[in-house]
Parts: sequence; C-alpha cells; structure tokens
Amino acid sequence: MPANKNALIRYKTLDNCLRNPYRRWTINDLVEACADALYEFEGIRRGISLRTIQGDLYMMRSDKLGYNAPIEVYDQKYYRYSDPNYSIMNLPLSQGDINTMTEAVNLLRQLEDFSHFGEMADIVSRLQDNLAMAHGNKKIVDFERNSDLKGLRFLNPLYNHIAQRHTLRVTYRSFSSRQPHTYTVFPHLLKEYRNRWFVFCSSEKGKIYNLALDRIDEIIEAGDITYRDNPDFDADTYFKNIIGVTRWGEPVTIVFLANRDQAGYIATKPIHSSQRVVRDKADDGSMIFSVTLEPNWEFFALMLSFGQGVRILSPDHIVAEMKRKLHDALDQYSTPAATGCEAPDEIS
Repeated sequence: MPANKNALIRYKTLDNCLRNPYRRWTINDLVEACADALYEFEGIRRGISLRTIQGDLYMMRSDKLGYNAPIEVYDQKYYRYSDPNYSIMNLPLSQGDINTMTEAVNLLRQLEDFSHFGEMADIVSRLQDNLAMAHGNKKIVDFERNSDLKGLRFLNPLYNHIAQRHTLRVTYRSFSSRQPHTYTVFPHLLKEYRNRWFVFCSSEKGKIYNLALDRIDEIIEAGDITYRDNPDFDADTYFKNIIGVTRWGEPVTIVFLANRDQAGYIATKPIHSSQRVVRDKADDGSMIFSVTLEPNWEFFALMLSFGQGVRILSPDHIVAEMKRKLHDALDQYSTPAATGCEAPDEIS
C-alpha cells in the first residue's frame, strides 16, 4: 500500500488521468491534476513538485507496490497506459493488505456489543464479506448498493469539507430547474436514504438546504468566507419526525389499517420509530397502526408502495391526499400513453 494518504490520492489521480483516452497528458498536466486533487480532498494548498510526480510514475511502473503499471510516453511528451483496460484499482489486494484488514475487522467485532458501537454491525458485515471474497470464498451476504449512482465522487470530498469546517460554493441542478444555480453553504451532515446520498447544509441566512449528491455539478471551497455552525440544525431532532430526508411541517398522528398480507410485515418492520399498534390482529388478520410524523413525500411514497394492502383511516386531510394520489395513478392507466410508442408484445 502507499506510504501515506496523500500518496494514495496522487496515485489514484494519476491512474484516472492515464486511463482517460480523450485527453493528452503532459507531465505538467499530471502535476496540476494531482495538486487539484490534494486541494479538493485534503485542503492542501501547497504545490507539488515535478520530481514528486516523476517519482510517483516510477513507483507505479515498478513492482514495489505491486502495480507494474504499463505507463508509456508517446509523441515524446505525453503519458498514458499502453493497455487501455489497465487500472491500479483493478488489482487484487495483497496478502499483507488482507491480513491487516482482517485484524481490523476482528477488533471491530469485539466492540459490537457496546452500545456506542452497535450501529457498526452493518459496516463490519460488509467488510467481513468483502474480505471473504478476497480470500476466494463465495459471497455470503448481498447488500443493497448502487455503485453507478451519479455524485458518489463528491462523497469523500464532502466528508473532508465537513470535518475541516470549510465553507463551500456548490453548483446544483435540481430536477425542476433548467439551469444550475450556485449556492454558498456551510455543510453539516451527510445522510443516506435508500441508497441515495444527501448533504445537509445552511445558507448564509441560516436556511437549511438538502442537496442530493447526484444533482451536484461542482463543489469549490469558499476560502474567503468563514465557516458558521447552525445552532438550529441538530440531526437527531431534524430527522426525529420524518421518513427519509424531506421536511413537511408539524407532525400529525396518522392511523392506518394493514390487511393480513401486510400486517405482519409492518408489525415486524415499523415504518417509523413512533409506530404503535392500535388494534391487534382481527379475525381477518388485519391490524391497525398509528404513527406520529410529518406526512412528507417519502411517507406517501411508502404508503403507495403497499398498494391495496394499506388503507389510511385518519386524519381526513391525509385520507383525502392519499385518495388524490391514487386517483392520479389510476388516471395513468385510463388514457392512452402520450409517448407515441407501443409496448412490445413480449419482453425476453
């Protein structure tokens, strides 16, 4: 493994450059790309010397790190991989790396019974399963994931910006906007919901923004503006009364009936921490539950996902909203599609 994190960032940056067939990279271009990466990921402003990058290329070419990268110079000044399919990220872990990671996982396993570390169980299981596959064993657990999700490249930089309390200028393109807008924000928290990542941040006026990483075009550190905390944003309080990431307003108590097909599922996997049983199983197997939360977009999406298995009973305005959504959904199938395309007779 590289000697330190900065070296690893440089190697990964050089790897990305040398794999890019759409640009011709001189040694000065590579120096600039590595300097930009270190500034973005670590906030390091000092430059990188030409000798450092030349040393990195030498190390990547050699077998000292196990890379043996096929780096070539063409037209006497441009750098690339002679094998367009090569990447240092495709190399298997060394036995030393596997042993080190195994020791770390074993240590984390010992901490799982402590209350402060209980939430690590999922992470440790993921690590343990990946290590098992590195040893050549079959996968035991298949976790939900979306490695192709746009915006994941911002995840690590945003983590570092939050940790280092950097003010940011974020260029963001919402689904409803034709043009991107740039916001000056103070980032506070990264949150995942259904395999999609969001960053919660405050504007200079204290307004809380919820920005999806897959809608971000660019992130630049705003070094001229001092970072400010937002005393009104507390993660535990902010998410206490909602499902997902969208705030709606004041929480209300919602009562709903689940038929026997959905009752057991909802009873064993509550839709929200406030869920309570109003009426236990009836003769037909149905149950009635209540939740106290803000009825946001994610709540209605979840209710709709249960289909005919769930019926909201009260309050009246939530019932009316649910009816409207169901009528709109039904209307989608009541009129011909406007796309001008017909569905194929069969799907193979």
